[in-house]
Amino acid sequence: MVLSFGGHPACAAQSEQPGKTPAAKQTAPERQPTPEAELRKLIESADNDRAALVRNLESYLRKYPDSAQRPQIYRALVEATLQLRENAKAADYAERVIALTPEDMSMTLMAIQLLERNGEEAGMRRAVSYATRVLDFVSRNSEEEKSPKVSAEEWLAGKKRDRATILALRGRLAMKLHDNAVAQRDFEASYATLPTASAAEQLGEIAELNQQLDQAILQYTRAFSLADTNEGSSGRRELRQKLGNAWRLAHGSEDALGNYILQTYDELALAAAPKIAKNNNVKEPYDFVVRKAPEGTSYPLASSKGKILVLSFWATWCGPCRAMEPHFARVAASFANNHDTIFLAANCDEDESLVSPYLAEDKPRTDVVFSDGLDRLLAVESFPTIVVLDRTGKIAYRAEGFDADTAEKNLTEAVRSALSTASARE
Repeated sequence: MVLSFGGHPACAAQSEQPGKTPAAKQTAPERQPTPEAELRKLIESADNDRAALVRNLESYLRKYPDSAQRPQIYRALVEATLQLRENAKAADYAERVIALTPEDMSMTLMAIQLLERNGEEAGMRRAVSYATRVLDFVSRNSEEEKSPKVSAEEWLAGKKRDRATILALRGRLAMKLHDNAVAQRDFEASYATLPTASAAEQLGEIAELNQQLDQAILQYTRAFSLADTNEGSSGRRELRQKLGNAWRLAHGSEDALGNYILQTYDELALAAAPKIAKNNNVKEPYDFVVRKAPEGTSYPLASSKGKILVLSFWATWCGPCRAMEPHFARVAASFANNHDTIFLAANCDEDESLVSPYLAEDKPRTDVVFSDGLDRLLAVESFPTIVVLDRTGKIAYRAEGFDADTAEKNLTEAVRSALSTASARE
């Protein structure tokens, strides 16, 4: 007797016996491959064919949309689509990776580059937000996380280089989005962090667009002077043309341009020379002698000893610092009649020439000083950072970053607490 199971013929091997019901032969169910085994098979079957690999992986994701292997599959798809020069697809998969693993900075940078290359406005605006995420990551990165094979100096130099690069990248995106004011702030911050020809050149172009010829000449001359030591800018020939054109528009001819270039070159060389750290061997905050900004007159912190000293560490390129300033000023004003408190805004810009025009524009309501190494002593690594020192110079309160909803309340309570603790000791 021939029976059919699932469309396949089979023979009845048992003969019928009197009084017994014939038993059909049992077949074991076919074992289905696990998703992991199926994925391995799809990858192996594609061999070195990138197009086939993309098709297979996309098919797998349609079948298993919630697969735990998605981050790894998306990474493989980024690599494969890049090799196929399908940049839009590569950008899409890169964004999927960072949606699942936002701490993946290398993939975030890849997404930024791809979105910029694609040139679509919405994509570039997302790229700006990704660049901000990378910048925050670089700012939060502490020396404690560095490899023991890397010296503190190498780590700090690398951090500055990364910060300058990301700021310049975000500035370039802003220019392509025609947000020139935003781009200018980022390029200024990049140049202040690490002077480069590319940042100076971009600042020159923005100044020229704004018909600020003197500023354009300065920036083009800086770029021309730095071009032999920094990559990413136009060649010297093109920079020379830009500089010559701006100079002629401003002065009618190129007379005196050579002297101006030499003067700017000498100023850059002097600025790049190793500097003696101010207050280098001072170990206590109240032993510091800082300088008032922008005039540079001495301000000994010894005059603050025995009082509560409230410090706001900031930089001209720091957007949250700008937002923090009015909150800090309001708290300072609320303690204006308390002679046991002193509020200072401590600037940490490496390029101090940026401070005077910034202060002229913003006109902060609290006294401003240059940090002059105080940030180093108090291990300030991100901005803004608020530090409250008690009467002995010990840290009574510290806050990093800025939250508009809690900044004033938390700082006010911290100052009151420091005052009450000091009174109780007396």
